[in-house]
Amino acid sequence: MISPNIFRAYDIRGIYGVDLNEEAAKIIGRAIAEYSGEGRIFIVGRDVRLSSGPLSEALVHGMASGGLNIVDIGIVTTPLLYFATRFYRADGGVMVSASHNPPEWNGFKILLDRGFVCKGMGMEDLMNIVLKAKFREVKPGSIRINTSAIEDYIEYVSERVNIRSGFKIAADPGGGSATALIPLVFERAGARVTTIYGEPDGSFTRHPPEPDSRTLEELKSIVLDNDVEFGIGFDGDGDRAVFVDDRGRLIPSSIILAILIRHYLSRNKGVPVVYEVSCSMVVEETIRALGGKPIISRVGHTYIHEKMRAEDAVLGGETSGHFYFKDIYGFDDGIYAGLKLAEAISEDGRRLSEIVDSIPQYPQIPAKNYNCPDEAKFK
Repeated sequence: MISPNIFRAYDIRGIYGVDLNEEAAKIIGRAIAEYSGEGRIFIVGRDVRLSSGPLSEALVHGMASGGLNIVDIGIVTTPLLYFATRFYRADGGVMVSASHNPPEWNGFKILLDRGFVCKGMGMEDLMNIVLKAKFREVKPGSIRINTSAIEDYIEYVSERVNIRSGFKIAADPGGGSATALIPLVFERAGARVTTIYGEPDGSFTRHPPEPDSRTLEELKSIVLDNDVEFGIGFDGDGDRAVFVDDRGRLIPSSIILAILIRHYLSRNKGVPVVYEVSCSMVVEETIRALGGKPIISRVGHTYIHEKMRAEDAVLGGETSGHFYFKDIYGFDDGIYAGLKLAEAISEDGRRLSEIVDSIPQYPQIPAKNYNCPDEAKFK
C-alpha cells in the first residue's frame, strides 16, 4: 500500500525500499498518464542514485501502459530535464530524483505544460488517483531513448554566454547528476575547469549532496591552490549552486543574485526580477537602483517559476542557491548560474572578491532547519 505521506509540497518523495519501490513507481507512472491524458509526449530523466535506474524503468512502463509516449533521456540534471521538456516541445516531464536528500531517498518531480504538479496545483488530485489505483484500459504508448539531450543542452547554453578566454574555475559536482555535464559544458563555453568528485557516485560517499559550509571545505582549498576565479558546488541533481570566491570565501546567494542582477539589468532596462522573502534587502536595492522592477515571491521553486512566467522576468533567485533565468524557459539551473556568473566577471574585469566587497552586506538571520518526523508532519 502506498503511503499518502510521500506526496510532498513540491514533489513525490520517500525512502527507497520503505516508502517507494518499483511497484509504487509503476502505479505512480500509470496515475500520471491518467491525470494528464493519454497520447501525450513525456520526457523522463533520472539522477545518479542507485535506486533511480529501477524506479525510472518502472515509472516509464507505468506511464506507457497508460497511453503516454515516453522519451527517456537517461542520467541528467533536473534543470536539463526541464529544458528538454520545453526544448523538444513535449507535454510534460518527470525527473526521478531526491535532489539534496540522503542517498536512500528518491522521488519524482513532475512538470506539465501548464506548470509543476505541487500541493494546491494538482498534487492532491494525482495522490487520489494513485491511492485508488483504478485505471481504465487504454492503448499503450511508446518508449524511445534520446541520447542527444545532453549535447542539445550544452550547445544551447554555451551559445548564450560570453566568457573570456582562459577563465579558470573549480567545480565540485559531488558525484551527483552534474557529473554528466562537468567539465564539458564549461569547457565548451571557453572556461578551464578543475574538477573534484567528477565521477557519478550514487551513494554520495565523498560528502552529502548538499552544497554548504560543511561540504565545500575541499573546494575552498582547490580554489586557493589553483588561483581560479571562483569555485562552484552543486547539490545532488544540479538545480542549486553555491559559490566560493577567489579568496576562498563562501558567498551568500543574495550577493551572487545581486551580481547577476547588475549584469542582466545593464542590458535589459526596466525588466522584472523575482526574489523571495528571505533574500537580503540588497537584492531589492540593486534592482531599484538599476531601474528594474522588483517582484517578491513566497519561498519555493514552484512559486518563483510561476512568477517568472507571469511577470516575464529575466532573472530570479532564492537564498538557497536556486537561480532562475528567462534564457532557459524561466527554470532554475545551477550550471547556467555558473556560466552567467563567469560571463558577468569577464565583463566586469575585476576578481569576484572585489565585486563582492563592493556590494553592501546587511545582517541577516541565518536559516535554521528543524527535524520533524513524518508522523508529526502529516497529522
